[in-house]
Amino acid sequence: MNFANIIDYFDHVQILQQNVLLKRLVIIAIYAILSKIADIFIDRVFKKIASRTKISFDDQLISLVHAPICWTIFWLGILHALAIQPPLQDPWQTVLPPLAKSAILLAWLISLIRGFNLAIENNQAKIIAQGKIGADLFLLLKNLLRVVAIVAGLLWLLAIWKINLTPLFASAGIAGIAVALAAKDTLANFFGGISIFMDKTFKAGDYIILDGNERGEVVEIGIRSTRIKTRDDVLITIPNSIIANSKIVNESAPVPSFRIRVPVGVAYGTDLEKVEQILLKVASENPNVAANPIPRARVRTFDNSSVNFELLLWVADPSVKGLETHKLLKAIYLAFAENNIVIPFPQTDVHLHTTNEPSPQNDAESNLT
Repeated sequence: MNFANIIDYFDHVQILQQNVLLKRLVIIAIYAILSKIADIFIDRVFKKIASRTKISFDDQLISLVHAPICWTIFWLGILHALAIQPPLQDPWQTVLPPLAKSAILLAWLISLIRGFNLAIENNQAKIIAQGKIGADLFLLLKNLLRVVAIVAGLLWLLAIWKINLTPLFASAGIAGIAVALAAKDTLANFFGGISIFMDKTFKAGDYIILDGNERGEVVEIGIRSTRIKTRDDVLITIPNSIIANSKIVNESAPVPSFRIRVPVGVAYGTDLEKVEQILLKVASENPNVAANPIPRARVRTFDNSSVNFELLLWVADPSVKGLETHKLLKAIYLAFAENNIVIPFPQTDVHLHTTNEPSPQNDAESNLT
């Protein structure tokens, strides 16, 4: 005999047909028993199964939905009892059904917010440590999502009680326009930060170059602005609304390694194969140069006084670009000196031509004498 048959059986009991209030109480009692059965079943079956698994998510999920499931069954019994004809007299028939629906909604809303807070607590440190989003922006988004969930629940609650929401939406629209006009710059910066987060243009720790040729490490992506520390240890704060509409070169993406180009010139007549070997040897002896991709040496141009090479190599971090370029140039200079390879420099030769013919002034002086 299933649950529907049980209810149908009680519908045909003569004493219950004669006493509607007793019939309602019996239905509520049946649902209360079912709620307790569900409580015991979740405790002794589902929780034991979840405790044997290696993950903790299922234990937390069962704890979150345990109470809402039991309370939902009980309040559904109330709704079932209230649906029996004849209906209760007002105000009970008007108040009790929305009250039962509100209780079910609140039970699940509280469970949803608790689950949201639990997920945030478990992943907050990991997300912030990855540098994908600043701590203050993360907290703002967390609070914003929580407020959205609460507001949605309250609107649903008002709809259950059949409260006209049109004036509320109209007032909210007027207030929203006023806030948007008064804080348009703040909102522009906020949504600029959201676009940076969604597009994943860069993250904290990346080295970027902006439109104004500012180059530095992203220190923090905040609610209103993004902070960049240059190689001179100068902190630049840029509003998110500006940085979201700027051209950005991310030197740390899509791969963490960074390419360095070292230009070198040698004199005409130099053995180019030997120069290439020396450049590659200098690169291989530097411990901070990545082995993959392998360094390369290329002839680029024939200049006025030199054959121009370019040494191409990769380092693990863009922050060491200046230091490693300095070390490589020093090593190249010493290696060229040891192998008698000339590094030319611009120079001008001046040639003086003299003749034995007397100048016109000397001829005039000779005539006077």
